[in-house]
Amino acid sequence: MTRLQRLIRIAWVFCRYRLDTFLPLAELPPALRLFFLLAPWHLFPMPKLSRGDRLRLALEQLGPVFVKFGQILSTRRDLLPDDMADSLRQLQDRVPPFPGAQAQALIERALGASVSDSFAEFSQQPMASASVAQVHAATLHNGQHVVVKVIRPGIEKVIRQDLALMYLMATLLERYWSEGRRLHPVDVVADYDTTIHDELDLQREAANASQLRRNFDGSSLIYIPAIDWAFTRKNVLVMERIHGIPVADVDALQAAGVNLQVLAEKGVEIFFTQVFRDSFFHADMHPGNIFVDASTPEDPKYIAIDFGIVGTLAPDDQSYLARNLLAFFRRDYRQVAQLHIQSGWVPLDTRVNEFEAAIRTVCEPIFERPLKEISFGHFLLRLFQTARRFNMEVQPQLVLLQKTLLNVEGLGRQLYPDLDLWNTAQPFLESWMRKRIGPSGLVKSLQTHLPAWLEQSPEMPQLVHDALLQIRSGNPTPRGNEDTLALIEAAQRRQNRRWRHTLMAGVLVAIAAIGVEHNLVDVAREVPLYGWGLLAAATWLVARGSR
Repeated sequence: MTRLQRLIRIAWVFCRYRLDTFLPLAELPPALRLFFLLAPWHLFPMPKLSRGDRLRLALEQLGPVFVKFGQILSTRRDLLPDDMADSLRQLQDRVPPFPGAQAQALIERALGASVSDSFAEFSQQPMASASVAQVHAATLHNGQHVVVKVIRPGIEKVIRQDLALMYLMATLLERYWSEGRRLHPVDVVADYDTTIHDELDLQREAANASQLRRNFDGSSLIYIPAIDWAFTRKNVLVMERIHGIPVADVDALQAAGVNLQVLAEKGVEIFFTQVFRDSFFHADMHPGNIFVDASTPEDPKYIAIDFGIVGTLAPDDQSYLARNLLAFFRRDYRQVAQLHIQSGWVPLDTRVNEFEAAIRTVCEPIFERPLKEISFGHFLLRLFQTARRFNMEVQPQLVLLQKTLLNVEGLGRQLYPDLDLWNTAQPFLESWMRKRIGPSGLVKSLQTHLPAWLEQSPEMPQLVHDALLQIRSGNPTPRGNEDTLALIEAAQRRQNRRWRHTLMAGVLVAIAAIGVEHNLVDVAREVPLYGWGLLAAATWLVARGSR
């Protein structure tokens, strides 16, 4: 299908479901407004459906690329009204399978060998089929049962075509819709572009799976299937076959005697472990990707599949997120506001008092409910919606996190309606914060960063000198230059003295804190000898530089 044919198809679906009613016609330039007013959709009767259902059905008719985009939009309640987001959550990524013989040919081309050379058995009947790939069962020559995931033929061209049209529509919205500049529809499409292209690279997915498997090696919480790298390529992935009960099949779980409360609480623990311990989380944890190993019903274990979408958080984001959640449950709204500013999520010139008042207005009604009914995901959603009014930039990693948390909460409360997320999460967050900012965290940070600091410290005076020279050469006013440089140099000297004294004090306070909280002899045994050597060297350098 050519791009023009695809555009005509989109226009027809647009007309059929009267999506013209979603357009901000009054804000369009006269020429565009005239075009839309003369367009043929007025000839189509208005479907007797809600606007959310009309949008959902339109996306389903436009095919898998638009379906997946709708699924992502369903998590962006900062962009869509709740009724439309709820409708889009019902979108199903199901498409007819392509022929098994075609899948076999693709696998043979990728592996450079016949299927019979690679596998003892290979089923041409697909186990599952989705928009980007489909899955077949197979058995290796060593007897191991595996699944073979293969990218759908021709999907790259379809994605390229549809993304080009999405970018066009997003650009028009951003240019002519008053809300477009705030909501950044082009950035939304760009994020989707990145996500769907990541899903096309099965070697990337395999690497994600391997990382998660290492992170939870030997864990009683979750099992990650092993990847067979010998048979994995960019468009073919071979993974250990797993057997379990779908997590959404509560009746089957109950029939197997699974302790649903334990299972639900483990789901919360898995989420916080991934986010705060590992900073690497499975970001597509919907029910279709999660199974349960019920071999020990009183201590069930999750099994995860489909690792195409993962999220990561920088250490600063981890810290700010944990402190936000803890401050929220203490009702310390000023700290929540200050943390948003300190993190750079909202502009530095944001008025703290106004931001604090807005957060209080949103959060106080939440506390009228029992803690077990409070949704972390919806709290983050409402918080980010409020922050957007104060020009908060969209943080893709936080959007993924919020989506994942909503999935985890939904699953947990489906399994055990009385699940108290805060009761499960609070000890984890408090323990994590103690480890991060306590003496052991300080020693670990020194071990990590001190070698680099020592290596870079001799270069600092030259770097400052070079920077000052650049400022001098770039300023066209000589006298202003000299005055500015003199002020900067004086400030730099004062700052250097403060930095040395602060670092010296920090080292002494750290040692004192370690001595108060722990036996110094025990700590000395835990810290490698080179760590104390580096600490002593740093102290000597600071003392020497203070002269």
